[in-house]
Amino acid sequence: MIIINTLLPLLAMMALGYMLKRQGMTSDEFLKTLDTLVYYIFFPVMLFWKTAKSTGTESSGVALIPAVLVTVFLASLFSYFYIRKTRMPDKSAGSFFQASFRFNTYIGMATVLTVLGEEGVRLFSILIGCLIPVINVLSVAVLIWHSGRTPSVGQRLWLLLRALISNPLIIGCALGLLLSGSGYRLPACINNFLALVASMTLPLALISMGGTLSFAGISRHWPNALAAAAIKLFIIPITGYIMLTLFSVSDTAFKTGMIYFCLPTSTAIAVLSAQLNSDVELASTAVMISTLLSFISLSVALIL
Repeated sequence: MIIINTLLPLLAMMALGYMLKRQGMTSDEFLKTLDTLVYYIFFPVMLFWKTAKSTGTESSGVALIPAVLVTVFLASLFSYFYIRKTRMPDKSAGSFFQASFRFNTYIGMATVLTVLGEEGVRLFSILIGCLIPVINVLSVAVLIWHSGRTPSVGQRLWLLLRALISNPLIIGCALGLLLSGSGYRLPACINNFLALVASMTLPLALISMGGTLSFAGISRHWPNALAAAAIKLFIIPITGYIMLTLFSVSDTAFKTGMIYFCLPTSTAIAVLSAQLNSDVELASTAVMISTLLSFISLSVALIL
């Protein structure tokens, strides 16, 4: 029942977004605007609100961060080894690399909130605040290296720095943690306003995701997209389970980590691929396949 009660509502919201788009009730322009609002306003506000309410992290929660970082680093190495071993074209390499270890924060937050409640959301918010800079650095570095361009070292560093300091999710988490550490508590009126904004975030994000899912290009790119999904949804969960055990992560932190490891790849990989001359169609195909298959990996995680 936990699978039905947790994952079926998420799948239904995404299916609703897909149906609305196919029926012409939403458009590409509308979905692009909606995704911008969620990414730059609603989700950062939600992360700020959740982390601002945090009151500390137990030792198991602290151990969660290095366990996940080690897993992500190992997965990125394996992904790049696969790229080199298969002699993947430069045009595809950056998109494949991202698809194999970037994560979907929207599905992650919705799952954690439903299964683990406020404690899980607090841990997940802190976790993604720490992970996003690392993942962005790895992704941008490989994308630039395989972009066919030859930017100077200064240009590469500026691209990385700009990607980090302008990331709204990092800003939201950082401000929330600062407020939490100060001991200041938000007035009731502001807290209630933020709660309303947060309540809109996940439904809008899932509808936007469903509307942008596309089966175009699957016949051309399914082998690489499926390989990326295998790394993301099979190798990472197994490696992550081992790391969580080695780092003695337990209780809610362990469950949060396992949900994170089983998430599909981020929808943002298509945007970054377009910006840095990588294969957007492969990225979109990888998102679609990873999203569909993630309901299997998440089901296994919830059962365990």
